[in-house]
Amino acid sequence: MKKLRLAVIGIGHLGSLHLKTFHELSHKAQVVAICDILEERTHQLGGLYQVATYTDYRDLLGKVDAVSICTPTECHYEIGKFFLQNNVHVFIEKPIARTIDEAQMLNAIAQENGLKLQIGHVERFNSAFQSIMHFTKRPLFIECHRLNKFPNRSLDIGVIMDLMIHDIDIILALNRCPIKEIRATGIPILTRLEDIASVRITFENGCVANLTASRVSEDVMRKIRIFQKNTYISLDYVNQEAFIYKKHEHQILKHSLPIEKEQPLPKELEHFLDCIIDDKVPYVTGKEGAQALKVALQIIDHIWTSRQTISL
Repeated sequence: MKKLRLAVIGIGHLGSLHLKTFHELSHKAQVVAICDILEERTHQLGGLYQVATYTDYRDLLGKVDAVSICTPTECHYEIGKFFLQNNVHVFIEKPIARTIDEAQMLNAIAQENGLKLQIGHVERFNSAFQSIMHFTKRPLFIECHRLNKFPNRSLDIGVIMDLMIHDIDIILALNRCPIKEIRATGIPILTRLEDIASVRITFENGCVANLTASRVSEDVMRKIRIFQKNTYISLDYVNQEAFIYKKHEHQILKHSLPIEKEQPLPKELEHFLDCIIDDKVPYVTGKEGAQALKVALQIIDHIWTSRQTISL
């Protein structure tokens, strides 16, 4: 069987990781090119991995079967649309696009052309998260903390799109129910956008989710706690650990879940290739990417509308 021809578009920090990972998956696909507007860095990595280099993604037409888009968010729609319209399978790093209209258009083109469109919500592939799915039945309360040091990258978006959108996607996957209310606060500290935020989401089935995200913290933390009847689940994404606390008579018993720790990015990108090769539906579809984007945009709108009201 002929290998898939693949290109990575955008070779900053994350794009470089994609390039390295796809190179290690060479038994399933061959990276034939990389593309970035930074010509010197592109040529440097192209020489290291012995692949063709381009500064204009349109020059890849006819040369690839699939692309991984790791550019700034503002470019996702334009680049994704180009390849989907030209029958190329597309992986887009989160968020899927800038607006719901853009996201819906990408999904429509992918569906019309029978192409795979997968969105990079990588925490879905975290071994710890996958280990708890069987035990998560009907969450009543969800608490998420995602704290990071100041990144000096991805500063074209605020902390909601940069970090919290991972947890938004997770809670939407855990509790597939319409949202009743969103309350949010956030403030800019080191950038013009929100750098720290606290959000409370109430679902129509009564479940409540509290989310905290910061990119100006001293320590790194990525944790989620899920409370349901007679059960409490605690998960640490960074250390890939998960514990279940269950009520037993008049005491609470703690159980550690057996987890085979694996890096989520290779699992995520291999899954993208497998979906193309075996014609499977991606674990994180473009529609799910659009749903997470919609909630993220509602949160951002609430934050900045509230700040304008306060300033008045």
